[in-house]
Amino acid sequence: MREQTGEFERRAAPRRAEMEELWESLYPGDEAGSSAFLAMLRGAWEQRPEALRELDRQRLARPDWYKDRALTGMQLYVKAFAGTLRGVREKLSYIEDCGVNYLHLMPLLLSPEGRSDGGYAVADFRQVQPELGTMEDLAELAADCHSRGISLCLDFVMNHSSEDHEWARRARAGEKEYQERYFFFDSWDIPNEYEKTVPQVFPTTAPGSFSWCPEAGKVVMTSFYPYQWDLNYGNPVVLRDMTENMLFLCNQGVDIIRLDAVPYIWKELGTSCRNLPQVHSLVRLMRLACEIVCPGTLLLGEVVMEPAKVAPYFGSPERPECHMLYNVTTMASTWHTVATRDVRLLEQQLEQVFRLPREYAFLNYLRCHDDIGWGLDYGYLGRFGMEEGAHKKFLNDYLTGVWPGSPARGELYNNDPRLRDARLCGTTASLCGLETARREGDREKLTHALLLDEMLHAFVLSLSGVPVLYSGDEIARENDYGYHDEPLKAEDSRWLHRGDMDWEAAARRHDPETVEGQLFGALRRLERLRAGHRAFEAGADVWLVRTGDRGVLGLGRYYQGEKLVALYNFSDEEKTVRVDELGEYTDLWTGLPQDKRAVTLPSGGFVWLLCDFGE
Repeated sequence: MREQTGEFERRAAPRRAEMEELWESLYPGDEAGSSAFLAMLRGAWEQRPEALRELDRQRLARPDWYKDRALTGMQLYVKAFAGTLRGVREKLSYIEDCGVNYLHLMPLLLSPEGRSDGGYAVADFRQVQPELGTMEDLAELAADCHSRGISLCLDFVMNHSSEDHEWARRARAGEKEYQERYFFFDSWDIPNEYEKTVPQVFPTTAPGSFSWCPEAGKVVMTSFYPYQWDLNYGNPVVLRDMTENMLFLCNQGVDIIRLDAVPYIWKELGTSCRNLPQVHSLVRLMRLACEIVCPGTLLLGEVVMEPAKVAPYFGSPERPECHMLYNVTTMASTWHTVATRDVRLLEQQLEQVFRLPREYAFLNYLRCHDDIGWGLDYGYLGRFGMEEGAHKKFLNDYLTGVWPGSPARGELYNNDPRLRDARLCGTTASLCGLETARREGDREKLTHALLLDEMLHAFVLSLSGVPVLYSGDEIARENDYGYHDEPLKAEDSRWLHRGDMDWEAAARRHDPETVEGQLFGALRRLERLRAGHRAFEAGADVWLVRTGDRGVLGLGRYYQGEKLVALYNFSDEEKTVRVDELGEYTDLWTGLPQDKRAVTLPSGGFVWLLCDFGE
């Protein structure tokens, strides 16, 4: 025990002064609260299993382990993928077969049926949804993952709790101590003042940011849905107890904590209640807590905003915050490019990302559990005559198949006809046109859709960071329209792409005569090429390769004598482009020399060209 205490102190001592400084900035004069926070950290450390402490030590010896180019992620819902946590354990060999070594389990903690927003309204941060298993099952799954070299990611819903959480129940019953853990108001006067400056999250499905609580006879802040009550991080007890809940999950073996809706967690009247300075102090405190208790754990920030607003959540070299963030703007810009066949916006957005420090680690993806929002740079698009409302409508029309000739199939989410605004849902395969091609039995369309699907994944794999697949995308899973017949899901079109895993289709993944086999084989080969070439290193120089063609995107990467030029044809016709880059090139896919003066790409096709300078 003395040796363990010594290890705790060696980590806590150099961080104590900064923690106290941050605490004082958030909670002036609350020295008792600061001491209680440190005591909580000691308790969490004492409860950490020795096997996880040893994993921490290994990762401290290689702190950039999560930037390895061989890392590939997958995101899935436990119930949809395998029914239960034990079912996921039984399918770990499949996950390995996909080349996945970073597994993100979607929300699985206790939440009320029909009032959970897909698990994002947590009623107990220390209990697994009973139909999925137990906390012991989660710990056993984590241990099994670790034995296979797989890291486990879990959402930590920190902005709010379910109205069924014990704190909320006691607040509803009138206990002042628990009402202070939320935002309760005796009348609508102050909430109405907030509404003047706070943007609505879901203006059509859950308008406003406050709800009436009849049991308490008061108004409560509910930024997302009425059953999700915002937690008051202005109360130091909330930060202490929520951090303890987070560390409890880390002690079950969770390696990556996804901080959900992190920009929202500090509220201040007269502001947008987004991205306030105190948010960064809170995240920094949570980072320090992890560095002391579980230093092998990563913080992944969910910041769904443009790069300029995302980057601050990395913190500074002296005071880092999140280890990783989502590259959400690239995802949205990619689908914009699919619809418009014009790469200019994607080039402009990528230039912003490429200018950021190479130390920053992004998660790159085509699809996730959520919708696609069109938070694009309309100031830039306006230069080309693209007006925001009309352009959003075009994007949604194209990707839902309403636009004449479009093969894409998706559905709208949170549609607001008045503003001509909506978000979009659909699986990668269906948005690429595979669903349409299969329904029509059109082999030419099927070939093009497969090419496009492969190209988009190749693009994601050529970006710096961690590529993440959404479960089912590796076998071209189509939209699941069955959610329309389920009362608890029918009003939420995001279930369109959250359908159950098709294990019969997955069984065809090694048959090259099938769609599943062709896509799965291509993705696995791309992953192996990425892992096998140093040009894909996170620390590589990255730049745009100008192709002179509005329909063809070009990227360059260089690291330790190896240069990659990647070309992606988003247009609807074959293109031949010239690569004005120094060196002689080999096509990585075919292994054959490639004349850089004339590189021909089919519609929806791509090429990875490699030049080895032998350094």
